[in-house]
This record gives sequence, C-alpha cells and structure tokens, in this order.
Amino acid sequence: MSKIRKMSIQGVRSFGIEDKDNQVITFFDPLTVLVGPNGAGKTTIIECLKYATSGDMPPGSKGSSFVHDPKDAHETEVRAQIRLLFTDANGEKMSVQRAMSCTMKGKTYTFKSLEQVIVRMKDGKKMSLSSKCGEIDREMISALGVSKPVLNNVIFCHQEDSNWPLSEGKALKEKFDSIFAATKYIKALETMRQLRLKKGHTVRECQMELRYLKQNKEKAQQIRETVATKEAQLMSSKDSIQQIENQIDPLENRLNDIDMKLGKVMKFDNDIKALDSRKKQMEEDNKELEETMEQVFQGSDEQLLEIYQNHQRTVKEKERRLTDCQKELEKASRECQRLNRVKADLLMEQGRLQLEADRHTDNIKNRDNEVRSLSSYLEMEGYDRLPFSTLQLESFHRQVKQRLEQENQTASQVMADFQEKEQQKQQSIDEMRDKKTGLERTVELKRDLQGKKQQELRNFRTELQRLEGSSSRLQELESELSKAERELQSTVQNSNVEELKAEVVELQREKAELDRTQRHLDKEMETLNTHTTARTQMDMLTRDKTEKEEQVRKIKSRHNEDLVSLLGYFPNKRQLEDWIYAKSKEVNATRDRLAKLKHVREAAGAGSRNTEDFISCSKTVHK
Repeated sequence: MSKIRKMSIQGVRSFGIEDKDNQVITFFDPLTVLVGPNGAGKTTIIECLKYATSGDMPPGSKGSSFVHDPKDAHETEVRAQIRLLFTDANGEKMSVQRAMSCTMKGKTYTFKSLEQVIVRMKDGKKMSLSSKCGEIDREMISALGVSKPVLNNVIFCHQEDSNWPLSEGKALKEKFDSIFAATKYIKALETMRQLRLKKGHTVRECQMELRYLKQNKEKAQQIRETVATKEAQLMSSKDSIQQIENQIDPLENRLNDIDMKLGKVMKFDNDIKALDSRKKQMEEDNKELEETMEQVFQGSDEQLLEIYQNHQRTVKEKERRLTDCQKELEKASRECQRLNRVKADLLMEQGRLQLEADRHTDNIKNRDNEVRSLSSYLEMEGYDRLPFSTLQLESFHRQVKQRLEQENQTASQVMADFQEKEQQKQQSIDEMRDKKTGLERTVELKRDLQGKKQQELRNFRTELQRLEGSSSRLQELESELSKAERELQSTVQNSNVEELKAEVVELQREKAELDRTQRHLDKEMETLNTHTTARTQMDMLTRDKTEKEEQVRKIKSRHNEDLVSLLGYFPNKRQLEDWIYAKSKEVNATRDRLAKLKHVREAAGAGSRNTEDFISCSKTVHK
C-alpha cells in the first residue's frame, strides 16, 4: 500500500518564496490532523497534495492565483516548488518534484509549468524520470495504485467540491462511474463480447474449412489410386510399343531397299525417255538441215578439218586486227578527250579575255566620251573626233592640269580679294551698325525728352488754366511755355529722322550688294569643284587603263608557255581562232574514223558467228 511521508512547499499561495520560507510537512501513520485558523494554509496543503499526485490545479484557479502573488513579493517573476516524498504500492521510496512560475507584466499574470521530475530508489540507486521524457501524471497514478478520480474526488477532495454526493443524479452517476471505473468495465464487457463474436466467426470458418479439407483429402486419395492404375497401364503400353517397334525395324529396312530400287528404276526410265526425245529431236534437226542445205559436202573429215582450221586462222587474224583497231580507237579517244579539255580551257580563257577586252573597250569609250565632254566644257579644241590617241590623252591631261592650276590660282586670288572686300564691308557694316545704334539711342533720348517737355507743356497749360486770374503768373508761364517750345523745335531739328532712315536704307543696299557678290563667288567655287571632280575621274580612268593593261600583260605572260608549246609561237586572236577551228576538224575526223572501226568490228563478229554455224552444220551432215 502506498503512503505519503513528507511534503515541502515554497512559493505557493501564502507560503513565501525565500529559502527560509520553505515549509516541510511530515505525515504520520495512521492519521494526520491539520489544525489552524482561517488563512493559515490548511486548504493549500490539500491543494499541494492534489497537484503533486495528480497534476490538477485547484477548482476555479487558473494557475496564477495558485502561485504566490508577485506583487506581494515585489518581484516580476515568482517561482514555486512542491516536493513530495512517498512510498509506492510496492513499498519502494519515491519522490516527485513539480515547479511552476508566475510572471507579471503590467496587470497581466502569466502562469507556466516548469520541469517536473520523479525519483525512484531501487536497489540503493536513484532513477529519475523527467517530464521531458515521460508523462509524470500517469507515472504517479501507477506508483500510488489509485485512480485519478479517487485522488481528486475522495482522498484530496477540495472543500469547494466536497458536496458532490448531494449533486444531481446525472452528475452523481458520472462521479461514481469515474470513481469505480464503471465505464471501463462496460467497455471491457463490450470488448469481450466483440471478441467472442469474432472468435465464433473464426471457429465457424475453421469448421467449414475443415469440411472442405476432408473432402479434398478423399478426392486426393481417389486421385492417387487412379494415378497408380494409370501408371500400371502406361507400363504395359510401353512394353507393347517396344515389341511393336522391334517388329517394325525389319519392315522399315526392307521398305527402304524397295524405295532405293524403285528410285533406280524411275531414273532409268527417265533416262530412256530423255534419250528417245533427244533422238527424235536430232532426227528432226537432221531433216531440217538436209532440206535447207543447198550442197552437201562430199569430202573427207580431214578436208573439212582443214577448211575449219583455215577459217579459224582467218577469224583470229580479223580478231587481231579488231584488237589493234580498238587500241587505236582508245588512243584516239584519249587524245580526243585531252584535246576537248584543252579546247574547253582555251574557250574559257578566250571568253574571259574577250570579256576583259570588251570591258577595256567600254572603259576606253567612256574615257573618250568624258574627255570630249570635258574638253567641250572647257572650250578646248582638237578633241572632237574619236578615238583619242595616247599623245592626245597626255596632251589633254597636261592642258587640264594647267587649266586647273590656273583656275586654282584665280580662285585663290578671287577668294583673297573676296575675303579682303568682305572684311572691309564687314568693318563698314560694323561702323554703320554702331552709328545706327548711337543714332537710335539719340532718337530714343530725344523722344523721351520730347515726351517730358510735352508733359511739362500740358502741365503748364493746366496750371495756366487754373491760374488765369494771376497775370504775373500767366506771363511767367507764357515765357516758360515759349522756352519749352523753342527747346522742342531745336530737339526736333537736331534729331532728323529722315536722314537716319536714308542711312539705314543705304546700309541695307550695300548689304544686298555684298550678298550678290558672295553668291557669285559661291557659283565660281562650285565650278572649280566640278573641274576638280572631272580631274579626279580622269585620274581614276587613267589608273584603270593602266591596271587593265597590266592584267592583259600578266595573262599573256601566264599563258605564253602553253600557247608556245602547242603552236610553236605566241599567236594573236585570229591565229588562235584558226588553230582551234583546225583542231575541231581533226577531232571530228577522228570520231568518224572511230565509228567506221566500230562498224568493221561488228561485221567481223557477225562473220565469225556465221562461220561457226557453218562448221557445226557441216559436222552434223557428215555424221
């Protein structure tokens, strides 16, 4: 039987959090009585026992009220600890330690369960189990040997829940069911009933399977007996087959001999039939030959053989001649192919040279046209008739060069004069512009002064009208008015606007004249640029001509050796065309000769075949 020995409390409800406030309570056997005034902590001890054994908090407590109030301890966090020393159902000593904490943040309290440990003494050794590794509540219930409902509702029943026997029927029944584990008993009965049903079903299946197995056993016995009978019959059948095979072997040997003899007889029969048919065919051929032959050879076999040998010699001679002709034909074919290749190369080279010559001719025509157009533009005489010779072109080049130099000098002089005039005109324009600016400024000042004087005149007139009664004042004003009018007239005379306008018009006219001069000079510059372009084109044409002549010279030097080796000299265009035409005629003649040789060869082959037919017919007649 399990017993509670000691319990220490620290930091729970009214128990302090200091080490000196740690309270140790010893429980006696068989009874311990707790006596004290209200608030001394009697209920707290029962709550600590309940929490230490079952892990449940007191009813109506959220945990924070179970721990010492941090506000009373003047701390933000308070830790509580309960340690219980007891003897388990097996009489072994055990201890359990449960810790918790309460944290205050503002007006909010936070409860937290800390690590819980069970220590068991076994064979003088301590064995501990932490809440991190196992479930402490289940271990405590197992060690005490009492269910959790008994601990909570009977042994450590809180005073607030002590009236549960007087509660309603349903709640009371639930309490008793939990205390006496009636629900578990009912579940056990239900489990047993279901297990019995399953086992009964399994027994019925096994009985049915047993019946099937008995039937299968009887069938297997019958099959074994049938197999034994069939094996005996098979052995007897094998013996009978062996005897029959022994009787069949001599018959098969005899049958094979008969087949061989029959095959020989059939072969002889076929040979006889073949010989008969051959005989008939030869007789028919002999009759046909006798009917077709005009004359029958009456000589002996030696004479016929001599005639045959002479014919063979004639055929061999013709074959030899045919072979020689074939060799000549092959040689001529190779020569023809070589000449065709040479011809093709020469034709290609001729076409390329002709193309280059045509291009060169076109370039010369274009050059002459450009020279004629440029000479007519430059008013140069002696360049109206085409084509131009080299001396004419060189002379034209020198004249154009001299003309270009003269034009360049003239253009340079004109440009220098123009720049000098432009500088002078620009200087005069600047002076006139400065003068104009000064005059405009003077006019503006005079206008401002005139406006001021007119304003003063109006003021004076206003003052005069206002002071008509004062004669002295009137005379003064009249004198001032006459003075102002004189100043106004002098100002108008000094600032002659018409003269200024005339000067401005003169300056604009001079500017227009300078613009016309500048446009004329621009046209002359364009003309000079055109001359420069023509000179550049002429230089390009001259270089092109030189390059083409160099290319023609290189082509001649590259093919000089080939043409000299073929012809013995370097031909011109007409000679090369004549040589190619002659070679073409030779090739055509060679082709005709080869065709004739081929025809002769075919005729010789036909003659040899006729001779062989004649000899075979003669032998047949002789036989």
